[in-house]
Amino acid sequence: MTDHDTSGTDKTGGAPVGAGKVYTLLDADRRPYSSAVPGKLGGHSCSKVYGRLNCPAALRAIAKGMYVKHRVFFADEATAIAAGYRPCGTCLPEKYQAWKREHR
Repeated sequence: MTDHDTSGTDKTGGAPVGAGKVYTLLDADRRPYSSAVPGKLGGHSCSKVYGRLNCPAALRAIAKGMYVKHRVFFADEATAIAAGYRPCGTCLPEKYQAWKREHR
């Protein structure tokens, strides 16, 4: 999916993230669509886990050269859940615990 810069500005001189960029997000039916606004959450298409863009677990996997090929992005949490993704236990521990209680 399209690269997401979480720093707040692009690398060409400080333009706001999203200025002139197109991002690929997933909808509730897991279909990709183009958006002028970057996703607020990232996910992994194989494990069906979603979390914050700065999740330590995701960043470690990316640093090891994994994960990027299967990374997806969502506009919001409701869309990630509707697409069948669960919260990340690392960056969303309270939401993950609630999900675990509901899915026993």
